[in-house]
Amino acid sequence: MEPSIIQEESSFSFWKGLIFASLFFFVTPIALATSLFSLASLSKAEKPENLILETDFNLISAPKSGAKVFASLPSSFPAVSGVVSASDARPELIRQYLASYNSPLEPYAEYLVETADLYDLDYRLLTGIAQQESNLCKKIPPLSYNCWGWGIHSTGSLGFDSFEEGIAVVSQGIKENYIDKGYTTIEDIMSKYTPLSKGSWAFGVNKFIGDIY
Repeated sequence: MEPSIIQEESSFSFWKGLIFASLFFFVTPIALATSLFSLASLSKAEKPENLILETDFNLISAPKSGAKVFASLPSSFPAVSGVVSASDARPELIRQYLASYNSPLEPYAEYLVETADLYDLDYRLLTGIAQQESNLCKKIPPLSYNCWGWGIHSTGSLGFDSFEEGIAVVSQGIKENYIDKGYTTIEDIMSKYTPLSKGSWAFGVNKFIGDIY
């Protein structure tokens, strides 16, 4: 290749590089300035009216920190209606007490309460007496169903055909032969029920009654 041609190509490359460098340093600041101006203008622009904001939703905070769940609530909620009736807890209290001693009277807890209400007695009274007299029916004459020492004396023992009969007879007897005749406390009942007791009977019955709660 001739020297003149090589010199011309070198001169052309020099001017070409100079032009590109000039354009780069001239155009780049303009482009950057334009971009910054555009961003600033957009940040000051008002949000469109039809844009749905975060506050338009019902915000439910999840238990996990940093997480948010968006959900829409229904326009109406189902109504729960009904009558709340109070349940008598006394039979369950008696049942639990009898069960804790493995008493054969456990299946008759509700009947004990019903019979006590019938004769206007403390619902715990017969259970307390049964605990004092027979360890809740675990120490009674065979097949007597007599857990209360009712009618037991030196010449024989009074027996019943079932626990239900025993509960009914003893409840009625305490009402008619004790309460109605002025024996209104455990100590009063003891003076006639077990006249030889020196206070231990009343102490035991009162304690067992107090244990039922």
